[in-house]
Amino acid sequence: MEIKWYIGLAIALFSIGVIGVLTRRNAIIIFMCIELMLNAVNLLLVAFSKMHAVSAAGVANPAVVSNAQIFVFFIMVVAAAEVAVGLAIIVMMYRNTHSVDVNFLNRLKN
Repeated sequence: MEIKWYIGLAIALFSIGVIGVLTRRNAIIIFMCIELMLNAVNLLLVAFSKMHAVSAAGVANPAVVSNAQIFVFFIMVVAAAEVAVGLAIIVMMYRNTHSVDVNFLNRLKN
């Protein structure tokens, strides 16, 4: 499979994430869109490492591809910790305000 298909899919996923962050008001949906953007970047990281491993030696070097996959695995572990903290913040926000609307938080400043 050519790299342009991976790039196109990653661009589509990242664009959906950016549009979701900019247009939605629900904190949970914004959080999901941020995770979608992170996964688009992870997809590109693995795709480019696979392309680099094939182009360097003429055949796929499993060590280079597995290094990128391990790196993506650690990124996903950190993202899981981020999800736990983010959802805890959203739950506390809901307990205090009974809403997960981001615009409602602007009213709490006064």
